[in-house]
Amino acid sequence: MTFQTINPATGELVKDFPLQSDDEVFAGLDTADRLYREDWKFRPVAERARIVARAAEILREKRDEYVEYLTLEMGKVTRLGYFEVDLVADILDYYAEHGEKFLAEQSLPGEPDAKLISEPIGVILAIEPWNFPYYQLARVAASQLVAGNVVLMKHAESVPQCALAFARLFEEAGAPEGAYTNLFCSIDQIAKLVDDFRVRGVTLTGSERAGTSVGERAGRNLKKAVLELGGSDPALILEGAPLDHAVEQVVMGRTYNSGQGCVNIKRVIVVGKERGEQMLAALEDRFAEIKVGDPKDEDTQVGPLSSERALEGLLRQIQEAKDAGARIVHGGNRVDRPGFYLEPTIITDITEDNPLYHEEAFGPVLSFYVVDSEDEAIRLANATRFGLGSYVFDADVDHAQQVAARIEAGMVYINTCFADSPSLPFGGVKNSGFGRELAELGIGEFLNRKMVKIAQ
Repeated sequence: MTFQTINPATGELVKDFPLQSDDEVFAGLDTADRLYREDWKFRPVAERARIVARAAEILREKRDEYVEYLTLEMGKVTRLGYFEVDLVADILDYYAEHGEKFLAEQSLPGEPDAKLISEPIGVILAIEPWNFPYYQLARVAASQLVAGNVVLMKHAESVPQCALAFARLFEEAGAPEGAYTNLFCSIDQIAKLVDDFRVRGVTLTGSERAGTSVGERAGRNLKKAVLELGGSDPALILEGAPLDHAVEQVVMGRTYNSGQGCVNIKRVIVVGKERGEQMLAALEDRFAEIKVGDPKDEDTQVGPLSSERALEGLLRQIQEAKDAGARIVHGGNRVDRPGFYLEPTIITDITEDNPLYHEEAFGPVLSFYVVDSEDEAIRLANATRFGLGSYVFDADVDHAQQVAARIEAGMVYINTCFADSPSLPFGGVKNSGFGRELAELGIGEFLNRKMVKIAQ
């Protein structure tokens, strides 16, 4: 296991970063724990918030530099890199602005002599993925630093320069050493950190396998975990949905970030055979128009996948789906050029015994289904073990909300493919994990809600 910058657009190894030793990793924990106990948790919320707000200012000032790291290390299309950087700055500002209100003392109805006080709990260990190299970090760091906790951050091995750049934000903003600590550590070292009593909470965004391991270890150590483990997000195209709008939203929702998003649309479920045929034909035409290429090119819509391993994994899923009887409507092949590129792909005729029926495809691969009734569409939407995001398209918004109430998911978007905002809570149910990030719910995941009762 090594931390490396490999340019996905070319396959070129750019730079290696050494793993830290146990002594270095635990020196970071020592510093973080000492800062928390002696300093950070006692600072006024407004003072912690000013540092986080200053980090947002620095990020906006160095926007171009930060976007370059995104394109270099995970192949993010440059114009989408600017969107991510701007969203991260907004998240930092959001918690800096609203932190005092979220952490304010609360009265308890029916108990005039009691109150609820929100207090930090200590060192939070975060384990984050590569697909949104700053956004994933900000969802934890912004809320927890304002809350008075300190953060140990283990980022993905493929984005080390993004990890170092994000850590510099807080250093340059005036955060003391130990408030935010970047770690280049191994899986074994993560396990040792989870075992250490001073780490009081663990949050992970990643695979089911990683979530099972971290969640089990955290539970064994009686500490809280927040887990976001991906999804197989369905888009239900109901009988009253305008198809032209639905097609455009599906194309955007499946190919955004080269399809590498936890809440990207993964499955399309159309009610009605005739409408299904119309939509499939329209999607095939639109997928044929998608420009795959250099992420720095302004016209590129889909860049490379993040790694050779990611590309090979998707090619294997596509082949297994074909072997089980699925039909490739469009794409399905590696693009003949240097780097880790996959043709945008549409797959249909996926039966329940097909592996793809149950899996998440983390790339520009769309599963397409047609059903005869709305009830069948809802059953199919809920048929996987995942429950992160979902989408409902219908001209009747009231009816769409009734359908949304029957979908097993942490988030439902109606007539749109995305609505990114710091004020919208993010998280799922079933095997997509538990807990929430962003909004007021996100800051509350690692707080001690202390009750104080005063005798009269």
